[in-house]
Amino acid sequence: MDKLITIFRTNSDVEASIVCGLLEANGVPSVTSSPVTHAVFPFTVNELAEVRIAVRPEDADLARLIIDSHRTNLSTNRVVRIRDEFEDLERAIDYRFRDRGLLEHALTHTSRAHEDVSGGVVDNESLEFLGDAVLGFVVADLLFHEFQSFNEGQKSKVKASLVSAQTLARLAEGLRLGNHLLLGRGEEKSGGRRKQALLADGYEALIAAIYLDGGVEQARAFIAREFAPLLSDIRERGLVGRDHKSTLQEYLQSRGRGLPEYRVTDTAGPDHRKTFQVEVVVDGSAVATGAGPSKKEAEQEAARVALGVLQQSGQ
Repeated sequence: MDKLITIFRTNSDVEASIVCGLLEANGVPSVTSSPVTHAVFPFTVNELAEVRIAVRPEDADLARLIIDSHRTNLSTNRVVRIRDEFEDLERAIDYRFRDRGLLEHALTHTSRAHEDVSGGVVDNESLEFLGDAVLGFVVADLLFHEFQSFNEGQKSKVKASLVSAQTLARLAEGLRLGNHLLLGRGEEKSGGRRKQALLADGYEALIAAIYLDGGVEQARAFIAREFAPLLSDIRERGLVGRDHKSTLQEYLQSRGRGLPEYRVTDTAGPDHRKTFQVEVVVDGSAVATGAGPSKKEAEQEAARVALGVLQQSGQ
């Protein structure tokens, strides 16, 4: 390609990859470039770091026609997004992103990135790491100011419960975050949108994206809104963390039944991102199963589900 014409500009690497794939599928070769080299994070956060897509002069009209045919709406003097399926999510979190590329990145699971042959799609693991740190700081700050009568051990126990994978997954379900995750075909088929580990990871990555896009105050405001009902529950009932295993044990003992047993039935994933599946057995019978990123959390989830099953059946 000797002389190229830029026909598309975007601040999202993910969107650039989609456009290139669309052009390629229609037989139009393209080249991407950016005036700023991406460093720590593989996305852009300002207008100067846009990604440009160029084609040969003889392909320019066809390329623009292909792109225009896939747009959902038009905007004056701005390139509109090809996909705008995140509107519902932005309403749910009560935050509108200035850089939608950050939001796309936060929702991109590693399975989707691995299936992209162009190498332009990067998963959300780095954002998950950052979001975990932001969440931990904000929750600790909230507990410090709102529960000053709690000692250090109580605060630590409450914090561990609030930032657990189970809690984050339930909050993610409340936002219908699973509907917006960008998954690979294999993960999609295996029910990835309902997996607790993926929901919890996506929730942490979402927090990081809000932090990077709007700053620490926006991230804090989002976390405060999300965790307000949980903090209110602790404030009103004096709860210091919910230990489902202890609750299940007390429930069974009050009815003269034996102690529950926990058995690991399956593990999946690489060593640094394993998912454990545990079943809880009562009086020799399997009552429920639970999954989590650690054996301890999987046992807690199994106990929570088992307690609900037993209470509902009156056992």
